[in-house]
Amino acid sequence: MNNNPALKRIEIVDALRGFALAGIVIVHMVENYLAAPVPEGAMEASHQGVLDYVVDGFILLILRGKFFALFSFLFGLSFFIQMDKARQKGLNFGGRFLWRLLLLLVIGYFHSLFYRGDILTVYALLGILLIPFYKLNNTWVLGICALLFLGLGRSLIFIFFHGDNLFVTGELMPDSPLIIEYYNILTNGSLLDVFKTNAWDGHIMKMDFQLGIFSRGYLTFGFFLLGLFVGRIQFFRNFLSYGTKIKHVLYGSLGLFLLSIIVGFFFFAQLAPNVTFDNWYAMNGLTAFDLNNLAMTMIILCLFLMAYKRGKLKRWLEKFIPYGRMALTNYIVQSIIGTFIFYGWGLGYLGEIRNIYIFFISLTFIVLQMIFSAWWMRNFYYGPFEWLWRSLTYFRIFPMRKPEKKVMQ
Repeated sequence: MNNNPALKRIEIVDALRGFALAGIVIVHMVENYLAAPVPEGAMEASHQGVLDYVVDGFILLILRGKFFALFSFLFGLSFFIQMDKARQKGLNFGGRFLWRLLLLLVIGYFHSLFYRGDILTVYALLGILLIPFYKLNNTWVLGICALLFLGLGRSLIFIFFHGDNLFVTGELMPDSPLIIEYYNILTNGSLLDVFKTNAWDGHIMKMDFQLGIFSRGYLTFGFFLLGLFVGRIQFFRNFLSYGTKIKHVLYGSLGLFLLSIIVGFFFFAQLAPNVTFDNWYAMNGLTAFDLNNLAMTMIILCLFLMAYKRGKLKRWLEKFIPYGRMALTNYIVQSIIGTFIFYGWGLGYLGEIRNIYIFFISLTFIVLQMIFSAWWMRNFYYGPFEWLWRSLTYFRIFPMRKPEKKVMQ
């Protein structure tokens, strides 16, 4: 048994990971696991009343992009924790982490066959760039992080490509033949048809979104670096002593949130009524939108930390711990079940269920997964995919089932 407190699992990180995963599944469910622009009129049945639009607004303002950002932040934090644990044992984890990422790429590719919005393949590829950052000093880490959030990646791409797609031919707009064809496959195609379109075309389209002017990949790496920095200062091991600083970050994030709305509105107003993405007004407007997402992500994180310090709220948030410890398994299962509900190879409800109903279905699904995760982690050391990933990482089979507790007579 390891008695080194520096190597003990940080439960608040698992709770936050589970909380982030809950936000992700709500977004994906309400989006019907589409992961692409929506063809004109295709989702009319999902918007039949005011409450359906309220759900859209709530997801846009609070959830979309923010909970993936939290997930990315935690990925960077986990990278540091793994590297630091190895360093404390006198080992270099860089090569092992690279192998671990290659395994994640394979797992992510399997997941992407069901759902082309998969983020695991992106994490696996971007994660390789984290390795050299482990020894880089904090000034450089935070400086590069700031440049990414301020739109450096988008600006460079726009300078060289002028807003054109990097990999996909044609515009990825709702009336694009490529988008309509993809929607028809999801609606009417078999599981094999979905696999075929996602096996290559899905990744090409995703790379445009990640590396083009919409910059999700650059922002993801920025959150990786932020997580790396937070790991270095041992924030989550000592977060109870950071009360004042957490409040300062919260107030600063609220200010950035309001400022980014004003700045974004100013730039996009210059393009009204026809917004196009072939000019610097749009690029600056998109950067303001990214800063708005950053601000809201930090607001959510601060509120979570403040709530976790309170007894009653902490006991409620701790229920996310087993859900977070099985995040990889739960994420993959969510997509398989979600695509089965919406795609034609399954129940075929794509665009057929009102948003408000899907919202409550997703909440029910989260509760069921949390109950199952709590039961599973009482009886097993790892989730199924977590166990597979760990065993392949270290080339040995780890024990899965916990020993049964003997009842004293």
